Amino acid sequence: MNVTAPTQPRYRPLTFGVTRVNVRGGDSGVQYLAADVPLQGFGERMSDRLIHWASTTPDETFIAQRERLPDGQLGDWRRVSYAQALDAARRIGQALLDRGLSPERPVVILSDNGIDHALLALGCIYVGIPFSPASPAYSTISKDYGKLRHVIDTLTPGLVWAEDGDRYGPALAATAPADAEIVVSRHADHAQLKDRPVTLLADLLATEPTPAVDAAQVATGADTIVKFLFTSGSTKLPKAVINTNRMWCANQQQMRQSMPILTEERPVLIDWLPWNHTFGGNHNVGMVLNNGGTLYIDEGKPTPALIGETLRNLREIAPTMYFNVPTGFEAIANAMKTDDALRRNFLSRVKMFFYAGASLAQPVWDALFESAEREVGERIVMTCGFGMTESSPYGLFVTSPDVKAGDLGLPTPGMEVKLAPSNGKLEIRYRGPNITPGYWRAPEATAEAFDEEGFFCTGDAVTWCDPANPHAGLRFDGRIAEDFKLATGTFVSVGPLRGRVITGGAPYIQDVVVTGLDRKEVGALVFPTQAVRSLVDLPADAPMAEVLKQRPVLQKFQSLVTDLSLTATGSANRVTRLMLMAEPPSIDLGEVTDKGSINQRAVLKHRDALVQALYDETPGHIVIKPGTNL
Repeated sequence: MNVTAPTQPRYRPLTFGVTRVNVRGGDSGVQYLAADVPLQGFGERMSDRLIHWASTTPDETFIAQRERLPDGQLGDWRRVSYAQALDAARRIGQALLDRGLSPERPVVILSDNGIDHALLALGCIYVGIPFSPASPAYSTISKDYGKLRHVIDTLTPGLVWAEDGDRYGPALAATAPADAEIVVSRHADHAQLKDRPVTLLADLLATEPTPAVDAAQVATGADTIVKFLFTSGSTKLPKAVINTNRMWCANQQQMRQSMPILTEERPVLIDWLPWNHTFGGNHNVGMVLNNGGTLYIDEGKPTPALIGETLRNLREIAPTMYFNVPTGFEAIANAMKTDDALRRNFLSRVKMFFYAGASLAQPVWDALFESAEREVGERIVMTCGFGMTESSPYGLFVTSPDVKAGDLGLPTPGMEVKLAPSNGKLEIRYRGPNITPGYWRAPEATAEAFDEEGFFCTGDAVTWCDPANPHAGLRFDGRIAEDFKLATGTFVSVGPLRGRVITGGAPYIQDVVVTGLDRKEVGALVFPTQAVRSLVDLPADAPMAEVLKQRPVLQKFQSLVTDLSLTATGSANRVTRLMLMAEPPSIDLGEVTDKGSINQRAVLKHRDALVQALYDETPGHIVIKPGTNL
């Protein structure tokens, strides 16, 4: 009998810069990894790249954002060229110098991504005055401004900026220090700001630069602090991660070598990822600035209310690379099934997709591949990697188109990786020019973050994709701090189990929090996606709590927990009970970041009563178990 070998899928060509790794052993089972290609030279300061592109391609668009019309709708694109961005940076930089700002009295930015946000940041970068973009949720969603106060107290800013005085007035009035200048782009007359002098950003932009501004730029160097980025605060209050020119410049060169596409064409991005996170603010903004590309600000988000704006933008702007979180890719994949214009434009020249923040379910991969093969006759490579705020963030990147959920790849050039045994797992640790020198005004936390060899301890576990072939790369094996023991002493590895539940429940699960600490069985709190509404015949605006009570929904999840129980290999990965969460994870309580990453510890802390009900089967709570009548 003749057997036909399966046809290998065809991918749009994409070159991978690192495909081999050098590995050496150490004491006590430690392993050290490094890319087999050296890191090439890189610049001293990111502001040099702005000067370079303003000189060589002055009229090319650096950044664009849709104008907001009087009725609140979004209109056509407002574009800022490299020459215009440099002029604005020098003017704002001069105004900042005039105010005597410094690392001890930096700039704090409260607002979302936007042109004014970008220009103010460039002004800071140009003259060496650090800035810190705080999560907008700290100002607009939080009720007590607790995390914003912590940001302010940690940094002691000399200037606090928000785009809209109406939207951010209450937060500014409540948290801006008395000796800090308040600057807004519009609506300086908000009622809660009437007792404070408020400056318009236009006044900073009207400042005439003097020779001092260019002298300040030249005086900045590799160790100059560019910005402070706050961690998400998974277990404690957020820490201010010091980001220097060296870190950012080195990481951008590492990206160019790991992703040669950046040397082949200037990147064009359409992107919503928040700049207060390293993914959006360092990785993507830095990629555009370093390589003379164009960044279109997407004011959509992967939520039911805002995804329409993202789809509108992708019908109009054709990116060369596209970055998103799994929920964003899921929404786009679903839309492309029936939206011909979206498929045609979005897929016209994109060379690679990149996801981060959570696990990407296999049905989403399949739908993206199907749409691409249907429209352009080939798949777009879905890539991923591994990084964190402390690594600028780029650390590892996949090595081939054959990527599976959880793959991390190999170290980027110039960064050493140490795999250190920890509680039966391998903790991944980093050392290199892209690693932070520490946390601002937190010497104890800084000392605790590095081991005796100077490697940054990530707290994340990895495993080899193929122990016999290290060039195949690493896979994510969970957060060590999230793992726990059952009452029986059995160790539960949360990361892989969480991914298994999400994959098994796709497309109906947004995220999962694994339970069972000091209990006999593993359970899960499940945050559903809006897709569960398709299982029932209810009005589109029916409360989620009502949707989750319906028999078809309960039966779907009972089928899932039954499958999970039957396919488990032991008590450590046998999920015996689920509870569906009608209330989404709270940004205000730190349960989720505004990028969408779940915080297991915060959810367990704030929903302890629900965890108790999950095991006690308290009346009034629906606990889904295998084989029970629903």
